[in-house]
Amino acid sequence: MSSELAAAGFFQPLGADDPQMVAGYRIAARLGSGGMGKVYLSHTPGGRPVAIKVIRQEFADDPEFRHRFKQEVVSAQRVQGLFTAPVIDADADGPVPWLATAYVPGPTVAAAVAEHGPLPARTVLMLVAGIAEALQVIHGAGIVHRDLKPSNVLLASDGPRVIDFGIARAADATSLTASGVAIGTPSFMAPEQAAGGRIGAATDVFALGQVAVYAASGAPAYGEGPSHGVLYRIVHEEPDLSGLPAELRPLVERCLVKVPAERASLTEILELCRAAADQTQLRRQEDWLPSGLAAGITSRQGVVPGPVAAPGAPVPTPAAAGGPVPTAPAHQLPPMPAGLPTQAGVAHQPTAPAHPAVHAASAPGVPAVPAQSPAFNAPYQNPYPPTGAYRAPTPAPYFPTPPPPPKRNRSAIVLGAIFGSLVLLLGGCAALANVIGKGNDDRRSASSGSTAPQGGGGAASARPSTDPTPASYPGFEFPAGYHIKLGDDPLTPHDSNYDDLYLSCGGSSIGCTFGSYGTRLVLLDSAEKGSLKTCREVTRFTTQIKVETLSKGAEICMRTKSGNVGLILFKGMSAQDDPSVHAKVDVTVWRGGLAPQDK
Repeated sequence: MSSELAAAGFFQPLGADDPQMVAGYRIAARLGSGGMGKVYLSHTPGGRPVAIKVIRQEFADDPEFRHRFKQEVVSAQRVQGLFTAPVIDADADGPVPWLATAYVPGPTVAAAVAEHGPLPARTVLMLVAGIAEALQVIHGAGIVHRDLKPSNVLLASDGPRVIDFGIARAADATSLTASGVAIGTPSFMAPEQAAGGRIGAATDVFALGQVAVYAASGAPAYGEGPSHGVLYRIVHEEPDLSGLPAELRPLVERCLVKVPAERASLTEILELCRAAADQTQLRRQEDWLPSGLAAGITSRQGVVPGPVAAPGAPVPTPAAAGGPVPTAPAHQLPPMPAGLPTQAGVAHQPTAPAHPAVHAASAPGVPAVPAQSPAFNAPYQNPYPPTGAYRAPTPAPYFPTPPPPPKRNRSAIVLGAIFGSLVLLLGGCAALANVIGKGNDDRRSASSGSTAPQGGGGAASARPSTDPTPASYPGFEFPAGYHIKLGDDPLTPHDSNYDDLYLSCGGSSIGCTFGSYGTRLVLLDSAEKGSLKTCREVTRFTTQIKVETLSKGAEICMRTKSGNVGLILFKGMSAQDDPSVHAKVDVTVWRGGLAPQDK
């Protein structure tokens, strides 16, 4: 690997915390990292380079993220456009989720602008047209990108490639977005994202306009600075287009319309690109990029690291050059301790993890770790039996011979027989009364129409015999810093810290969070209908949901420790100029909707 190119950030050497292998893909170099995880260079068995994105461990530990990640990967695999990097492999169930896409030997728009400055107008027109075509395919698969920005668009010699489409949605409803893990870039959000509105295809169009401004001027359309200030400008102010070439203005202005329904469609964007280029057809020539940028891509193509050799292949060591012989890495298994007992004459051997998806990296110059090494970021498991594991065979239990029973006299036997007869008589009377009472209960149940299960322990006894009548609270204004208790009628905000649901905000509607200390929260998918049945059955529990991830109409199920069930219908946040920061929601409550064993 060229040290100059490595220093330039093209291909970074693996560090001590980087994996050596991801589910059979041997890692050759690190390509970069972001809020979702790290990206590595690997190869298919046929030698084609691929980019492997390994999701951060914090997300891997979140069940809601895994659920959504799996859904988004399935959708992303249907996207096969000319200007997208297709998803060719993935695993959402392994120790660490990952996905593999086709490797694109080119920089991101962000990196290209940082190194070469703003791009010429002709290049920007080709860039916007290519991204628009990519979005047509992505939206056609039912996906909204949600995080289109300069670092998610790669530049290749034959056009742009859009990456990471749909993956940001996997993190939208996880508790991690409330704990400092930023998903999405405020400078490239749409007004409806910043205000907690409904996200759709038009959201990506707004982001496309911002990417165009950044590529042509080298600066975001709404400036830089603290995220809350940028988001406020996106919602309430006009963009700064002073550095934009005149031929790009009509295109960008149509993309950056505040109202989603009034923005340009992707078809209109392509027509505007053709008109600005003064051509009936957009001809993407090989020299669509500036010469310096194109030369860098050519250089990168010539130095892509080759596939990593399989374990067991000869590996040069520093000793061959007269240097010290390296010691085994810390994570390598120690030798088998002497004297350990064996089973059936076979020494105990460490077993491979159930899913050896990711393997820890070796130190430079050390042969590859065998496949049975512990999984990357997986908890350590001792491969050897614990001290004292061997136990001598347990002797047969000793049962002493019982002494002979004492002799009983005849009068005691007679009295015992009389007493037993009385017990049987009383028991029979009780049983008869129970049968009569049960028959009366059955008749009463039949006459009232009740379907309550008889007896206990069955699945039907896990909830009340009849569904409770729902209590509705439409148009409820939930103030920030307050809590609600579903048992209240009417629903009333409290300043207690131990109620069923709270709304926490950092002084504005940006950065608000619905949360609870004990209530189980579930953000329903768009395909799930909010109802008592749904809220009883869903189990993707969390304790925090970021408001900025919610669109209007989003539904949240609540299951409290006291057995109440709630459904929150999110309708939006208060206006920026409102002195009271609050959420507007419709609340439905089924009090006693869960039996004690369901809580």
